[in-house]
Amino acid sequence: MDIGRLLDESDFFRAASPASKKAIVAICIPKVLARRETLFLEGDSGHSMFLLAQGAIQLFKTSPDGKEVVIKLLRATEIFGETILFERDRYPVSARALVPSQVYLLPKKQFHCLLVEEGFRNDFISMLLTKQRYLAEQIFRLSALDVEERFFHFLRDGFGEREEYRIDISKRDVAAAIDALPETLSRLLLKLRDEGTVQWDGEALTVRKGFWQERGE
Repeated sequence: MDIGRLLDESDFFRAASPASKKAIVAICIPKVLARRETLFLEGDSGHSMFLLAQGAIQLFKTSPDGKEVVIKLLRATEIFGETILFERDRYPVSARALVPSQVYLLPKKQFHCLLVEEGFRNDFISMLLTKQRYLAEQIFRLSALDVEERFFHFLRDGFGEREEYRIDISKRDVAAAIDALPETLSRLLLKLRDEGTVQWDGEALTVRKGFWQERGE
């Protein structure tokens, strides 16, 4: 994938100056990940932040009893691992590719040099605040919304409000992303199918025409 176009499509890097984008391209290191391959584990030494070029990356933490708690499901153009730039030297979460994926590594030392420029630094701080708001909303959803609501929030946030979707990750991974057991998600999908709201066959998922407008969110 063309790294310049990827930066233009990224919510954060889109606002960077042409000079900053050129500097970012110069430090990017491409890496290809196989399906289910681990990029880094919680507690690993943090050497880089990452930009997802294509595929899907799952960020998760592991509880003392071994349960994996999904923090976020990342799609193309999103950055992650940025906490190692300032807060700590080790990754606070683990990252795993759910499908064949490609990422760009932005080495910590080189990225620190880019942050010397005030405009670039201000853009980056703004992005961090946006991500912080997302995580706060995620905590609210997991604690206050039922499984059905979490499922539709997942669709909207990850893929937009559409009638037809191509879901390239497994139902088990979707269940993990909305903090539900796979059996619970299966029952929900059967219910939504019987109601005529959602049909999910293979990678093709369809939502009843007019559904999103009826929700009015």
